Amino acid sequence: MQLDIFSDTICPWCYVGKRRLERALKTRPQSDIAIAWRAFQLNPTMPAEGMDRRSYMESKFGTPERARRIHEAVATAGAGEGIAFAFDRIKRTPNTVMSHRLLRFAHRYDLQSPVLDGLFQAYFEDGLDTGDADVLTAIGGAAGLPEEEARRFLLSGDERDMVLAEDQLARRQGINGVPCFIFNGRFALSGAQEPEALFQLFDLAREDDTERRQASYN
Repeated sequence: MQLDIFSDTICPWCYVGKRRLERALKTRPQSDIAIAWRAFQLNPTMPAEGMDRRSYMESKFGTPERARRIHEAVATAGAGEGIAFAFDRIKRTPNTVMSHRLLRFAHRYDLQSPVLDGLFQAYFEDGLDTGDADVLTAIGGAAGLPEEEARRFLLSGDERDMVLAEDQLARRQGINGVPCFIFNGRFALSGAQEPEALFQLFDLAREDDTERRQASYN
């Protein structure tokens, strides 16, 4: 079973969705599932250096009151998943291309999941700038990546085009919000869904696997 998840590293609902997926897999283990985290940019026109958080929130949500209501809803959902969102600590909203590149590098070592956990925690709970190469190198190292190799990769610009191409692929497929879970390249589920919704997709993908195997024998 292949599960591709389009997400952004500064998407709070993606953090919640990852925790709910993990709960689903704990309740209904899928021994042969292969998970790949794919790049999506909530802000594809974000300057490379990022933006002041307050300016970003004003441009995206308009009024502070609207932003506060959205944060409250996310924080409530996050608390149910053991996430301590600390939006007031965030001083800068980064361009996420570099953090997506770190995830691509982590895929080489089968460490995407712990690296993504580190990215989410650093940004949403610690208020760190996850567009900064030093911050990203430390996150990668804490998750088990070779730090010097990760730093060289980040500073090189390698695979930047692949991140941008993945983002464009998502948009061509009609994805305009994340997280988006795609099973076996055929069955999609959008949003930070509760485990019960994911169970249904597990079953669909499992049936799809069985049908493909049977077809290959005929």
